[in-house]
Amino acid sequence: MKLLIVTCLKEYLADVSRIFKEGSIEVYSTSEITGHRDNEQLNLLEDWFASGGEDVHSMMVFTFTALANAEHTMALIKDYNEALQENFPVRAFIVPVEQFI
Repeated sequence: MKLLIVTCLKEYLADVSRIFKEGSIEVYSTSEITGHRDNEQLNLLEDWFASGGEDVHSMMVFTFTALANAEHTMALIKDYNEALQENFPVRAFIVPVEQFI
């Protein structure tokens, strides 16, 4: 079991939903998030959010799924990002789940 976490601009949510379906993930949760960047401090996640002090309204999409589904979805997201013409790629992470009931 893995936790797949995806962050994207709100405008990309329909695309991410389509990618999840293609990746055999049909049950997932979403949460609205706002990204911030403070240019005065060292940012370890450089280029994560927009350059400058503006806020970026985004979505976090997450699901618990099998490793094969998570890896397939990651590959689909990689392909999506390569075709994307914008400066805000979809970000995705696979996190191990050590125990669950």
